[in-house]
Amino acid sequence: MPQGDKSAYTDKQKREAEHIEEGYEKRGKSPEEAERIGWATVNKQDGGGKKSGAGRKKADDK
Repeated sequence: MPQGDKSAYTDKQKREAEHIEEGYEKRGKSPEEAERIGWATVNKQDGGGKKSGAGRKKADDK
């Protein structure tokens, strides 16, 4: 997957990033900067991309 490809994100993550982007544009940020901040926020909250299935649980310390 090339850098910048958003296909690995869920629809909810895409909507959330767009909502954040719109808020920053209303506050006067450039569209490029607002988009960067929107995706950075989604990545920080969710760790980026789709995360589901087996093997996603944190390993137990033994």
